[in-house]
Amino acid sequence: MRTQELINMSKETELEMQRAAIERTKQFNNTVRGKYNIWRKEHNSPHSDSTLKLLKDQIITAKVYASIARSKNSADESINAGKKHNTFLVQHAAKTIPKPLHCLPLQLTTDYFLHNYTSKELADKNKLEDPSLYHYAIIFSDNVLAIAVVVNSTVMHSKEPEKHVFHLVTDRLNFAAMRMWFIVHPPSPATINVENIDDFKWLNSSYCSVLRQLESARIKEYYFKANHPSSLSVWNENIKYRNPKYLSMLNHPRFYMPEVYPKLDKILFLDDDVVVQKDLTPLWSIDLKGMVNGAVETCKESFHRFDTYLHFSNPKISENFDPQACGWAFGMNIFDLKEWKKRNITGIYHYWQDWRNETIEVDESALFRKKSESVLVNS
Repeated sequence: MRTQELINMSKETELEMQRAAIERTKQFNNTVRGKYNIWRKEHNSPHSDSTLKLLKDQIITAKVYASIARSKNSADESINAGKKHNTFLVQHAAKTIPKPLHCLPLQLTTDYFLHNYTSKELADKNKLEDPSLYHYAIIFSDNVLAIAVVVNSTVMHSKEPEKHVFHLVTDRLNFAAMRMWFIVHPPSPATINVENIDDFKWLNSSYCSVLRQLESARIKEYYFKANHPSSLSVWNENIKYRNPKYLSMLNHPRFYMPEVYPKLDKILFLDDDVVVQKDLTPLWSIDLKGMVNGAVETCKESFHRFDTYLHFSNPKISENFDPQACGWAFGMNIFDLKEWKKRNITGIYHYWQDWRNETIEVDESALFRKKSESVLVNS
């Protein structure tokens, strides 16, 4: 208790105690004092001044440790604040677009409608569903320049670019700009097809459970209010995972590949932050050995393992997943769409999305109930 009092002592009180101690030290007489004891001589301590000195030393040591503890707490708080600030700046730098580039989609959209390219048909439309060609899904993005880099770098390093077909999906806001860019800058002789995600009429909230979640006020509040006290934010406060971009439906059609491309057998997924530096054609010849997905392993010790993504304190999670199982990067994946449909991967995705939504609702009800009980107890 005394140590706690010293830790919580204000700076002014500490200085006052130090001054008083200095004054007492000045008045202290170092000479050996006489021993007056009514008890028997054998019980008389010859080290009374030594005992006093030891007690004073212990007090000074306690104050030093208290000062160190207080400094350490302050240093820890500063380090944590610095880490959060650094994380925010990294995300800000990685996700934002320089001001001059905001004008590019506007200019492209204006030109698209001004020159009446809305009725322009794709020249090689028959290639879009030909399973003998090399199909890429560079989905799903609203960043025109990023998509252009992925496409051009892939075509530049391919040995037979005429056999490569790129399927691009964007949102309604950027559809015209994306189409206009590739009309003006076609990566010939490769084939490009740009689609609007709003044209996927089958992708609605009655079929896609994640759409129902994205439309909910609870999810929007979680992403836009950093201090939202819902159970969503209890186990992960990392700003990286609270980016409002995850509210965009463009992040989820990757789990509906067979529905987006029903006539294809295999497709190579490339994210919009990839720069290709060699011919990717051999990837279509990889034997996936009955697996759905071929990906680059990113596990290094504890990095990218399931325990960093899933909440294993929940029995449902711990019973169905291995915490040491390795995650993978979504930057480049080769998908066997026939095996995907056979294993009903989209159905499994729906199952876990529905379970997650139900769990969140139960947790929030419990949180609300506890708050209500607390109010009743305190009123």
